[in-house]
Amino acid sequence: MIRTMLKGAGAIGATMFVATAAMAQEVAEVVAEVATEAAAAVPNPGNNAWMMTSTLLVLLMILPGLALFYGGLTRSKNMLSTMTQVGATAALAMIVWVIWGYSTAFGPEGNAFYSWGNLFLTASTYESTAATFSDEVISEYVFISFQMTFAAITAALILGSTAERLKFNALMLFVPIWLTIVYFPIAHMVWAGGGYLFEKGALDFAGGTVVHINAGVSGLVLAYLLGKRRGYPAEPMPPHSLTLTMVGTGLLWVGWFGFNAGSALEADAFAGLAMINTFVATASAALTWMVIERLAGHKGSALGFCSGVIAGLVAVTPAAGNSGPFGAILLGIVSSAVCYFAVAKIKAKLGYDDSLDAFGIHGVGGIVGAIGTAVVYQPFLGGPGDGSTGLGEQLWTQTHGVLVTIVWAGIGTLIAGYLVKLLIGLRVDEESEVNGLDISEHGERAYN
Repeated sequence: MIRTMLKGAGAIGATMFVATAAMAQEVAEVVAEVATEAAAAVPNPGNNAWMMTSTLLVLLMILPGLALFYGGLTRSKNMLSTMTQVGATAALAMIVWVIWGYSTAFGPEGNAFYSWGNLFLTASTYESTAATFSDEVISEYVFISFQMTFAAITAALILGSTAERLKFNALMLFVPIWLTIVYFPIAHMVWAGGGYLFEKGALDFAGGTVVHINAGVSGLVLAYLLGKRRGYPAEPMPPHSLTLTMVGTGLLWVGWFGFNAGSALEADAFAGLAMINTFVATASAALTWMVIERLAGHKGSALGFCSGVIAGLVAVTPAAGNSGPFGAILLGIVSSAVCYFAVAKIKAKLGYDDSLDAFGIHGVGGIVGAIGTAVVYQPFLGGPGDGSTGLGEQLWTQTHGVLVTIVWAGIGTLIAGYLVKLLIGLRVDEESEVNGLDISEHGERAYN
């Protein structure tokens, strides 16, 4: 009997031991899972450092890059006003982004549009993180800052269409309205989880639609609202300093690596892919523009080189991480040729005064790049696509994204522009335009 009791006790003990071991294993797995999640929530220092660097590179694109590029293309009497408008636009966009822009474009988990839960970034802290395209995270403040520079440069790019005649106070009223009803919605549609075009599968690595088509179309609408510059096109209005424009072009090209490679959100293979594509697409576009100038009976010019550089940079932006190097070269060639035609032929035929060709290069180049991304994404051109999405299907998705952006930007800019025009007017008076905006708007001269 005792022997039987001992055997029973042994069986019970063995059962309890097995159960305890199973529970211990389960607990260990839960602990490991929690530890893994906790570790994943810590920003990767290397990625964080790269994204901080990329953010500063995009700032370099604005000041001094874009300011010098646009300023050199204007007449000398408008040099300071152009640079000041670029700088002030960027500064105002940064403040708007912090107050309500980020909360609007990227709501909770990136899925809510016009969510007011993070006004003034009250829901963000130095410990909060933002997801990347892998299991890594970066500091949310770094992500906010990076996206902030995109909003800033997009608003500033519009000024290429309005140079030498837009009032400064009108610009300061237009910018927050335009950001709210045009830029933030498009940024959400393309880049935020749950965004309309994001869910449709539109490919826009670094802003072909969000930045370039958006700014180019908006600039064209404003150019029509403002009317032509006094004397245009009868009077020659050559750039006053191609030297400064060339310096600005170089700074833009350097800064664009933050723009494109930074959009990988990590210092990874896709950042490297975006980097080499930003080199070769730009190089092929710059040379193509100069070749076309020679074929048209002109000399290859410094202005042509600069224009080609920007056309290539614009076109490769949506394709930076969505193309192989060979596809990027082809994209640069095509975009340069199409933008040249838009600037040299279409602009004159349609009669609009796109002062510094913001639409002709950013708008048109953005369209070429966004649609062309569907082609260079395919594996037969060395793109990173796996072939699961057919060329025809992706072409329609990209074209759909382009059409949505054009319509939204066009209507939104028309509303914002007319509102400002009704309230305070858009254009300087004739005397101010003749004297130059440097003196009339800011009381300064670039050159004595």
